[in-house]
Amino acid sequence: MATDARGGAAGESTDEPLHVEGEDHLEDVTAAYDVVLVDFYADWCGPCQMLEPVLEGLADETAAVIAKVDVDEHQQLAAAYGVRGVPTLALFADGEQVEQHTGALPEDRLRGLIEEYAE
Repeated sequence: MATDARGGAAGESTDEPLHVEGEDHLEDVTAAYDVVLVDFYADWCGPCQMLEPVLEGLADETAAVIAKVDVDEHQQLAAAYGVRGVPTLALFADGEQVEQHTGALPEDRLRGLIEEYAE
């Protein structure tokens, strides 16, 4: 069985979402792991709050790393990715962005996207 990159960088656990501290951190995370789902969110966003337990489950149950970017804290980073509304979900595979969706997606759709790239 092949080893995946779930060991974490610098002691970070990938069984729960990672909170991104800035553009360099996001680049490091997307480069270090095969599949990364980035959640651009805001604390005041109702759909973001509803999506939180889904993302926590996906972080624990899939090979993907879930990265969280607070758009209020990191406005320039959100703008760099063309985030116009929250939640916006960006999927990275092998360091490259391959998908981006605005709005909360159902768990089965998110799981399908992750599995499509986690081969």
